[in-house]
Amino acid sequence: MCERGGTTDEQEGGPSAFGKLLFEHRRAAGLSQVELARASGVSVRALRDLERGRAQAAQQRSAEVLADALGLRAGAREVFLEVARDRRRRAGWTVDASALGALPQPLPDLVGRARELAWLRERALTGGLLAVVGQPGVGKTALAVAAVHELMPLFPDGCLAVDLRGVDDQPVAARDVLDRLLRSLGVPGPQVPVTEAERSSLFRMLLDGRRLLLLLDNAADEAQVRPLLAHSPGCLTLVTCRRALAGLAGARWLRVEPLTEADAVRLLMRVAGEDRVAGESRAAAELVGLCGNLPLAVRIVGNRLATRPHWSLAYSVGRLRDERTRLGSLSAGDLQVRSAFEVSYQRLSPGARRVFRRLAVIPGADFGAELAGVAHHAAEAEVLPQLDELVETNLLNAAAVPGRFEFHDLIRLFARERWEAEDSPEERSAVRDTLLVHLLRTATTAAAALSPLTREAGRFPSADKATAWLTREQSNWVAAQRKAAALGLHREVVTLAKALSWPFWLRDRLQERPWSDVFGHGVASARALGSRLDLAALLNLFGQAQHDHLGAPEDALATHAEALVVAREAGHRSEEAWAHTCLSTAMDSLGRLDEALEHARQGCAISAGLGSWITDAASTSRLGQALRALGRYEEALAVHRDLLRQTEGHHEELGPEMWRLAAVAFLPDIAHCLAGLGQWREAAETFREARSWHAAGGDSFQEAETALHEGAAWRETGEFDRARDCLRLALGVFSGPVFADRRARAEAELASLPG
Repeated sequence: MCERGGTTDEQEGGPSAFGKLLFEHRRAAGLSQVELARASGVSVRALRDLERGRAQAAQQRSAEVLADALGLRAGAREVFLEVARDRRRRAGWTVDASALGALPQPLPDLVGRARELAWLRERALTGGLLAVVGQPGVGKTALAVAAVHELMPLFPDGCLAVDLRGVDDQPVAARDVLDRLLRSLGVPGPQVPVTEAERSSLFRMLLDGRRLLLLLDNAADEAQVRPLLAHSPGCLTLVTCRRALAGLAGARWLRVEPLTEADAVRLLMRVAGEDRVAGESRAAAELVGLCGNLPLAVRIVGNRLATRPHWSLAYSVGRLRDERTRLGSLSAGDLQVRSAFEVSYQRLSPGARRVFRRLAVIPGADFGAELAGVAHHAAEAEVLPQLDELVETNLLNAAAVPGRFEFHDLIRLFARERWEAEDSPEERSAVRDTLLVHLLRTATTAAAALSPLTREAGRFPSADKATAWLTREQSNWVAAQRKAAALGLHREVVTLAKALSWPFWLRDRLQERPWSDVFGHGVASARALGSRLDLAALLNLFGQAQHDHLGAPEDALATHAEALVVAREAGHRSEEAWAHTCLSTAMDSLGRLDEALEHARQGCAISAGLGSWITDAASTSRLGQALRALGRYEEALAVHRDLLRQTEGHHEELGPEMWRLAAVAFLPDIAHCLAGLGQWREAAETFREARSWHAAGGDSFQEAETALHEGAAWRETGEFDRARDCLRLALGVFSGPVFADRRARAEAELASLPG
């Protein structure tokens, strides 16, 4: 309870609370002012002055006869008379602190909430209802208390603060809170109305025209809060709650998030000691990360360090790394992260608790209703109400992408604990296996839908829909493949990895997808199965990922060398040809150009007798590239032009999409050869043709890659404006660490242009 005495001058001519109440009762009784004057003995002029605000309240005897004339009984009569008494004593009005508990002092080590405090200060000036919501342990009360202490000077009539105990088994009833609030406003106990509605009405009447701050901390839900709201324009109600309180009309919401890493480390410094934390900065960053940057967890860790001066931060990190014991380690005295989550969990409906537990089995960073339904063995529509309830209670977060959800790391661990404690081993195994199989099979189907050779109508009728699913659920299917490998589901792992060869080759090959992990798990599972044919294919894919995605040509060289041995042993001629082709690429990157040419020739010799145009074309293309690397541009140009002519002859066999992909792959090689021969204008025109094909196919990366080379070619011709346009297009795509080298090249090319 915070207290501040004072007076409030009401604007003359504005109806007072008593005047409004008098008017409402007179209208409800169907009486005119003249009729009420006759029935009560109070003059028409006095009634008019009261209702218009020229007089603030009637004398006690006049109020009583008006109540009789209006036929007011019981609680309505008590409210009417109390409001009259309140208006008469306003000049000397104070808030009585004895009826409520004391407002806590603000935390001396509150950090990282400057933006939130500024948001509250700005909106406090207009009064109304502000709701501070967030997950357990995020520091809602600490923020609200700090805000109240800052805002108190704006509210000269005082401050009322109540802990509604919303996470207890029995939250405080609104009727009981109103009794305490009315007493704090000077209403004698015998004159407090009986019903909740009457108490709420009187509370609002007493606040009319005043400037008062009301803190309702730790609310349970809208039903508890609604009767306690102060609607007077000069008053501000500040509510904290774990629920979103979406049902409160007119509320403005502030969602409190976990701290940033920097602020979490600052909090750790303030609790455990600045020098101590600064001396182990890397451990400190990992430590707050293991706490999920949650203020309660960081404060607990800081307290444990403060009381254990012989512990290093690195030792504390080691204790928290084990997910099975992390929540148990996050306790100090009466502060416990698990307990903070437990009280919110127990207030969920039974259905929401069940969904909450089963969501713990979803392996990725976020998910939609589809995967939630699979985990719950239900349709999407059936789990949406439970997902909404979990978001409402802040045990689940709505992700940035609409329709997606995500856990805070510590709440995910808590959900997993409840899953293991409350669901039987048989149930857990069934849920886990169902979800893994669903993810692996759907990812395999989506990957197959991207292959021009195997595509068929089904769940993914278009390549765009398949790509969208693979992108959206990437963290889930990648984690599912990893878990499946650990559980020995090796056939499913291999099938998915092989299916992903087309997405790897045809779409965003160098984007930030975990290709090396995907194919690496495939290699391990193929070894476990003893399948030499699968192992050869997956070694080649893994080596390409090492070369293209990880930028590790030496590792790729070793992987493809093994693939060559395995393919020969298994009699897998196609993968033997691919191994030679990939070895040529790796040796080219390492500057071993003569060896690269020799492997390219061997790849071509093997693929020529296989009857596979795709394998033959890939080997021939690599041969041309190896010749170009040696400066043999005329020979290389002849190889690439001949290959492009062959592609024209396979139009019907390949189909329109595959034909386009093949043709557009060979045009840049021709352009590079022309550039090597100094035929810059023809090279630029050829790059431009290739770029238009990439743009038509929606391949933004390849479009940008080609634009980079086209820009350099136009620069050589002296057409600087055209060069600048191409290079700017490339810069617009090359962002992020994967494209750092390409971005640097584009920036260097731009810098070299005159003017």
